[in-house]
Amino acid sequence: MSTDAVVEEILATYDTITVVGASANPAKAANEVPAHMQHLGWRIIPVNPTADEIVGEKVYRTLADIPEQVGLVDVFRPSADTPEIARQAVAAGATALWLQLGISSPEAREIAESAGLLYVEDRCLIIEQRRTGITPSA
Repeated sequence: MSTDAVVEEILATYDTITVVGASANPAKAANEVPAHMQHLGWRIIPVNPTADEIVGEKVYRTLADIPEQVGLVDVFRPSADTPEIARQAVAAGATALWLQLGISSPEAREIAESAGLLYVEDRCLIIEQRRTGITPSA
């Protein structure tokens, strides 16, 4: 499946985005992107070890702390951190892993794809949403 096809499947399938590395700072992409996607109708679950609330949502310290099934995990962390995040996403039962623009990792890709997760790297959710025009069906 092409990356564009995976992008479209993810945007059309998931109505909740779990954001690892979400930021409380509105000047950062890790805040702007989740806020924009939330404005369009996606539910955001922020993951950040130091914040309590981001984009008006309760923040969880780790993926393992989220008390519900995780589906799409969107990552705003350095590429070097992503293999461990991929392992945590698999352990949390995620079914898709998305590394934001500028973030890529062959090891994270191998971990995610070996576990059957949909995988996208080095793409921005806002850019891809605008390109496809897809909004959540919920």
